[in-house]
Amino acid sequence: MPYAKPTLTALRQQVAQDIAASIPGGDGLLRFSNLGVMASAQAAMAYGHYDYIDFVAKQSTPWTATGEFLQGWGAMKGVYIKPATPAAGSATFPGQINSPLPAGTLVTRGDGQQYTVATSGVVGASGTVTVPITAVPDPAGLAGAVGNGPAGTLLSLAQSVPGIQAAGAAATPLTGGADLEDDESYRARVLAAWQSTPQGGARSDYEMWALAVPGVTRAWCAPNGFGAGTVVVYVMLDGAESASGGFPVGSNGISQFDQGPGGAPRGVVATGDQLAVANALAPLQPVTALVYVVAPIANPVPFTIKGVPLASQAAVALAIAGVFYQYGKPGGSIPLQLIWSAIATVSGVSDFIVVSPSGSDITSPVGNLPVLGPITWQ
Repeated sequence: MPYAKPTLTALRQQVAQDIAASIPGGDGLLRFSNLGVMASAQAAMAYGHYDYIDFVAKQSTPWTATGEFLQGWGAMKGVYIKPATPAAGSATFPGQINSPLPAGTLVTRGDGQQYTVATSGVVGASGTVTVPITAVPDPAGLAGAVGNGPAGTLLSLAQSVPGIQAAGAAATPLTGGADLEDDESYRARVLAAWQSTPQGGARSDYEMWALAVPGVTRAWCAPNGFGAGTVVVYVMLDGAESASGGFPVGSNGISQFDQGPGGAPRGVVATGDQLAVANALAPLQPVTALVYVVAPIANPVPFTIKGVPLASQAAVALAIAGVFYQYGKPGGSIPLQLIWSAIATVSGVSDFIVVSPSGSDITSPVGNLPVLGPITWQ
């Protein structure tokens, strides 16, 4: 049973009673008496001590620890908070043939987000130059996902460059940007590390390795997914790639560092988000495993629901999406009872019927991740 911390009012009353009991025949707690002021001060100090002890108790276990104390618990298991990372990709600008675009040139997106040219380039015979660009890091080290963007995003040079036109566009998706990991998602990884013993390549190992990559929020491992000796790791980046529904932006494949005899890659090399995860897994995976990092295929599940008031429909949709987020996995199934239970917890919903889907489970084909589809309200 948890200890009940006394309130400040209770402590004041306790001190007042102790003082009154020690001064027989007098009232030492009049409105402006010195004893009355001292009683309030002592009660406040005791309350502060209780608060500090409560704080120390919270930091004594990773289940409730916060901030640097939580990071300390994680460090003991080799699990570190994921830092903010800048997005990167490539951009194309038209210009005069042989005109150079130097490294370090600032590039601006329409919303003010800035990028820098990582490597210099020269306008070729096509009349364009394509250079790698990297988002300018957040000085506070908190944000990074804002730099992500699809291919074709309009960009412009922030400074005049002779022979290069100011208007350009992203030649590839701008990916890899992620915000600093918050305490709750980090806590989940820390607790998983304390609960799971590393096995040197078990299913849980691949999932933990993938979740340690900045931006990755969910991961699943499918042993022998592409045949004997292969490992398929599905990942989602719900925050960093929110514009695409959390699905990775890039192409599926293996790490560029997973090389066979002669230094040639043992399979198709991934790109974008998938490549970032695959490269992070490469030094950790068993040498015999051929690891593919794959984006799940969205499997929208439509619903027909009867009896939900108009004012509660948005909350019901969020509740269903939450069930898909928590329990959905590629090729898995979700008990329909979980959907019913989630809807029942929404305020204002007292009587409803899920007309469709019907049955007992919502199932998805191999590699497909269930997501909330359109809802028909009746």
